[in-house]
Amino acid sequence: MTVILKTMWQSLFYVPDKRIENREQKMKHTRELTQGNILIGLWAFAVPLMLGNVMQQLYNLVDTWVVGKYIGEQALAAVGASYTLMTFLTSVILGLCLGAGAFFSMAYGKKDWDVFRNGLVMSFTAIGGLAFIVMAAIYLLLNSIIQWLQVPQETFADMRTYLVYVMAGFFATFLYNYYANVLRSVGNSVIPLVFLAVSVVLNIGLDLLFVIPLRAGIAGAAVATVISQYISGIGIGLYFIKMYPEYRPQRKDVRWNGKNLKQIMSLSGFTCLQQSVMNFGILMIQGLVNSFGAVIMAAFAVAVKIDTIAYMPVQDFGNAFSVFAAQNFGAGKRERIREGVKYAVLSVVVFCVIVSSLVVFFSHSLMNLFVDAGSAVSEAGAWYLQIEGAFYVGIGILFLLYGYFRAVNKPVVSVILTVISLGTRVALAYGLTKIAGVGVTGIWISIPIGWFLADFAGIIFYRRNQY
Repeated sequence: MTVILKTMWQSLFYVPDKRIENREQKMKHTRELTQGNILIGLWAFAVPLMLGNVMQQLYNLVDTWVVGKYIGEQALAAVGASYTLMTFLTSVILGLCLGAGAFFSMAYGKKDWDVFRNGLVMSFTAIGGLAFIVMAAIYLLLNSIIQWLQVPQETFADMRTYLVYVMAGFFATFLYNYYANVLRSVGNSVIPLVFLAVSVVLNIGLDLLFVIPLRAGIAGAAVATVISQYISGIGIGLYFIKMYPEYRPQRKDVRWNGKNLKQIMSLSGFTCLQQSVMNFGILMIQGLVNSFGAVIMAAFAVAVKIDTIAYMPVQDFGNAFSVFAAQNFGAGKRERIREGVKYAVLSVVVFCVIVSSLVVFFSHSLMNLFVDAGSAVSEAGAWYLQIEGAFYVGIGILFLLYGYFRAVNKPVVSVILTVISLGTRVALAYGLTKIAGVGVTGIWISIPIGWFLADFAGIIFYRRNQY
């Protein structure tokens, strides 16, 4: 087994052990975050991440629009419920990749290239293998999972069809997120944006082609997603292999290093757990939403897409801040991290206040972009946006806390904060909906309450355990 593993890695990544000088100067689109102006550096690195996710969410919105307008309300409910499940599954891989990215950022800050390359071998093998296992398990348990989500009978068939096709792209999701986080760890946030842009444009084009003129229905929407995912995932992997030869694992790097493995598993494992707990809680909320019928399901599907595109930039800023903090943590620059925290908090608060105001004020207009104005779906979705959208600053601060504790090698704190946030949300949602006259509003108000409780706990952890 060891011989096979070494042969595979050497054939893909091996280059002769030559001295490559002026490594940083040869890199393209690379930003050194351990020096220079903190605020400018943070935003210059963060903007490509933000643009990338905005593009992704815009695709999700287009997908929602195409399904809602050209397939129907029932299909929209099915895609919405599937989106929540896929978000949870993707969070497993995303969490592992984010954790590995933190490891690479620390190694980059220390300029320890042997540790960096060995980490590539171990993390790619472990995370890629897990991606295959998750994909296989979902196919085997698909019917049971849909039933567990309390999906109405009339939506069951559409949701199953969509998931059968879209799950084929799960490994591609791993490829893109893995290499995107590797590139970001060395200060390159531009190239992941480029490949994501290609994927999004292709996805939208194929979506429109398969659903409207070809009338492939919900299966066509899923196939369009899978094709674009593999193009971006394989493309970014080939780019890294070609353009960063100094980071390709060499013969001596194809081995298991106990110390490196322990740190990778700690960062990746806890970050994965944090992401999974967060999205499992959301999945439980989706199950509760499903119990209110197709109208509320469809309203939630649309509103969540709008919601996500509104606050996703601060999640990306939190990830950018995490890379900044991890590089400086590896370099031992404590004061620079503290200064970075101040600038990051100020940036997030200002951004969230502006976005909250826009979402609340234009809640009905935003919903009407995707469903008929004045419909039950539109009204229910607007009510969600008015309640939850007013408190984006809560989740903005929470994303910063997640990024900080991951960067300073304390990922377990992020897990604790997630448990507080999601535990509160789920408990309140299930409790409040049982009160007469509260209904689905109980779900909506439980979300910001969970955010702020977690923020309070996170600030206490930070003040008591400053790096």
